[in-house]
Amino acid sequence: MWINREISSVLPELHASKPVLLITGARQTGKTSLCQEIFPQHSYVSLDLPRIAEEADESGEAFLANYGEPLIIDEVQYAPKLFRYLKHAVDTKRNANGRYILTGSQKFSLMSQVSESLAGRVSIVELHTLSLSELERSSNKRIEGSQLQQSMFLGGFPGLHASDLKPHRFFGDYVATYLERDVRQAIRVQNLRDFDRFMRMVAIRTGQLLSMNSLAADLGVSPSTIKSWLSVLEASQIICLLEPYYNNPGKRIVKTPKLYFLDTGLACFLAGLRSDEDLRSSALLGPMFETLVLGQIIRWHTNRGLRPQVYFYRDHYGLEVDFVLPVGEKLKLYECKWAETPNKVTKAFSEMTKIFGEENILTKSIITPVRGSRRAQDGIIIEDCVDLLSLAT
Repeated sequence: MWINREISSVLPELHASKPVLLITGARQTGKTSLCQEIFPQHSYVSLDLPRIAEEADESGEAFLANYGEPLIIDEVQYAPKLFRYLKHAVDTKRNANGRYILTGSQKFSLMSQVSESLAGRVSIVELHTLSLSELERSSNKRIEGSQLQQSMFLGGFPGLHASDLKPHRFFGDYVATYLERDVRQAIRVQNLRDFDRFMRMVAIRTGQLLSMNSLAADLGVSPSTIKSWLSVLEASQIICLLEPYYNNPGKRIVKTPKLYFLDTGLACFLAGLRSDEDLRSSALLGPMFETLVLGQIIRWHTNRGLRPQVYFYRDHYGLEVDFVLPVGEKLKLYECKWAETPNKVTKAFSEMTKIFGEENILTKSIITPVRGSRRAQDGIIIEDCVDLLSLAT
């Protein structure tokens, strides 16, 4: 079953604007299927096969000539030397756009190659797992009530929904493949079970301030090891580290980042939750909802070809705004509340308004799980986590 992706409408325009289009994203977010669906006239080659990757790495010029143009090169991170040949090919016809589409699931290594070889020649987009609106359209079912909890538990990996797979089996295979391919390649882990334990410890901390020392103590490894392992999760686009917003005159701001998984289904699996009922009764329900909302905010931007700028605010007295989105010199503020009738008054909104001034706060929103709940009271918008209409204002 093909699931239409919101990003489909912007990819042809981006591809036509530069010689190269780079699509990054975690494994199995649908990069390959999307490229082949939208650009069926392109030739296609995958570097997932070691023999093909070696050919591309060692004989880049002949490799590109053999496959011709326009060309989709899947999992391009497996042939890092190919980038210099791509640069040469692009520069021979500098004004010709829409020639190559590259995909990859190791963002940091890709970006270092791109910055060295393809700067100014490439459009870059991120593809995440399915958004709630994409899931809603594909299923023709309104996501609300128990459906929302189930969507949170399952997450948005397209393969899980298109094939109606059992989540425990899907995520078990996903983690095993990820450990064997990406982790083993990125870092030397003597025992992959240690990294598996690390992933599970990180999952139960989604939505929390990052403490490398705490993780190191719980796992019996050094903080430097934790830093290295976190970089692998971030490079694989499994997690994101949200930085605090402190561009203000105050000096009482927490400067530690917060850690979030980019797919709640994978986070639920790693946290040991085996059903949406487990999630409903878990202390992780609130943090998972916050994780879900952040994911929707990120997807809203990336599916429109935009680069999301999202932060959080927290001072040393514990006052916190979950998400802060700068828009020019002004701010949009978001709080996540797993409640049907949330208390619309938040001290943190008031604190930030005092610091930045009412004229510099564009919107103040409380995000709830209740569909069709959008209303404004005393300057605060209460809205649901699927539509998030305030993002467009």
